[in-house]
Amino acid sequence: MDVALRLAREAAAAGEVPVGAVVVDADGRILAGAANRTEIDADPTAHAELLAIRAACAARGEPRLPDCDLYVTLEPCAMCATAIAFARIRRLYYGAFDPKGGGVDHGPRLYEHSTLHHRPEVYGGIREAACAALLKDFFAARREG
Repeated sequence: MDVALRLAREAAAAGEVPVGAVVVDADGRILAGAANRTEIDADPTAHAELLAIRAACAARGEPRLPDCDLYVTLEPCAMCATAIAFARIRRLYYGAFDPKGGGVDHGPRLYEHSTLHHRPEVYGGIREAACAALLKDFFAARREG
């Protein structure tokens, strides 16, 4: 989660919503990491989770990551939660809860649907205070500026 937080801070410095994500293999090696790039790339799908999953799949030359875990600083939205399921991510660890835009423990609660083919193990609230403070500070600064 430390690497994901560092990536989130880099995103904030670039004017992006501060979210970072890291894909880790079964041996604990980081395969890929990314930060939000929606503004920079002018792409609404350029969320940290999607970018990290794409990079990890490209590095392995495989469309699925069944022995990998994803660490992300914010509860994934429904789009990212779906991509996590499609990528067959083994475990999802996330930091701050997202009551407004989350798709895992809030909103559509995607992994509770019986029609979903894959459900990762989910662990929320990892380094929650640090992850939430980063987001809170980012949006407070934007309101002031």
